[in-house]
Amino acid sequence: MTGAIFRARFGLLRNSRFRLLFIATLGSGLGNWIALIALSLDVYDRTHSGWWTGELLLANILPAVFIGILLGPLVDRLSRKGIMIASDLGRLAVFVALPFAGSAQVIVLLAVVAGIGNAFFKPAVLAGLPNLVDEEDLPGANVLIQITDWATTALGPVAGGALVAFSGPHLPYEVNAATFAFSALLVAAIPARLLQSDRPIGRGRWSDLSEGYAVVRDSHALMCVLIVWSIVNFANGAVNASEVFLAKQSYGAGDLGFGLLWAGAGAGLILGGLVAPGLIERDVGTAYFRFVTVIAVGIACAAAAPNVWVGLVAMMLGGFGNGGAVVANITLVQRGAPDRVRGRAFTLLISANYAVLGLGFIAAGPFTNALGARWTYTAAAGAVLVALAVAARYARGIDMELRPAAQRA
Repeated sequence: MTGAIFRARFGLLRNSRFRLLFIATLGSGLGNWIALIALSLDVYDRTHSGWWTGELLLANILPAVFIGILLGPLVDRLSRKGIMIASDLGRLAVFVALPFAGSAQVIVLLAVVAGIGNAFFKPAVLAGLPNLVDEEDLPGANVLIQITDWATTALGPVAGGALVAFSGPHLPYEVNAATFAFSALLVAAIPARLLQSDRPIGRGRWSDLSEGYAVVRDSHALMCVLIVWSIVNFANGAVNASEVFLAKQSYGAGDLGFGLLWAGAGAGLILGGLVAPGLIERDVGTAYFRFVTVIAVGIACAAAAPNVWVGLVAMMLGGFGNGGAVVANITLVQRGAPDRVRGRAFTLLISANYAVLGLGFIAAGPFTNALGARWTYTAAAGAVLVALAVAARYARGIDMELRPAAQRA
């Protein structure tokens, strides 16, 4: 059964244009994670300051928040192919310049520029994907694009750390520049018309932004993603921030236990993503509700687990729900937003989700210090239950809304 699922999903790679985008996304994602590790170690070695490393992480995430709020229309108004190539070339320039950076301040400023590239690249990929593959292949294509994200999240930090340990930060910077050059070359080979069928005429930045907000507001599918996934992301932020405490203090499992929990969640993400398309095609609203339920159960079980081995299974369960829900989220936006506003919808939703993820990071610190990781996980599971109640409201009627007009009659 699992083999058949793998063959069905990876069979999409026979589509040569999609294969180019898949490999470009893989290379770009690997570069992002090698970059984050190399930058963090470089700033730490220069400053030995938690404040500076915190500012670096903030510089990496803030552009995604503000671009979605202020500059999302560009993903629809400009060529998505051009945006992807410009994002890659901008990040290439950053990593060519970084070996010459003379201070932590310059490194953080360059990280902001790289973050802007990151913030434009992914929405352009997701918004263009429905034009690149057939409608029935869209959920499977979303899985493969997400797998590049999950795989590079696992491999990139290891590769970045090994490269810095071997030669210092300069070699990783050069490797990053090469990954972005490679990605730009692959995207350049994809015809622009296959990533964008409808480029609207701009009516002014605020009018364009208002149109994007209105599309989200008026769609059950997009409002479901905005509200439900923002609440889940807040819970995920709290879980991620307190996970090391759960492993080392609550389970007494040390550094290895922390790694096991991450590995379990990562394996669950991939499995949930692979299973998701079949369930989504049957009934996306029901599938979404079930995946969010699995997230809540996984987090609650991790909070109650007596040891790291039970916790590992619980994190895998929570990861399974997350993986399936992420694919459902992307599919809901792609099918719920017309092509001419799809980029705005993605940037707006991604910015909101990143903002609440950051709030989850912040809230978890004092809460975990005061009550411990188990209670943080319990509170996070409670937050997901709130999201589940919202999902129950918005998921009703989503399938009918997403059908072509001829099928609604």
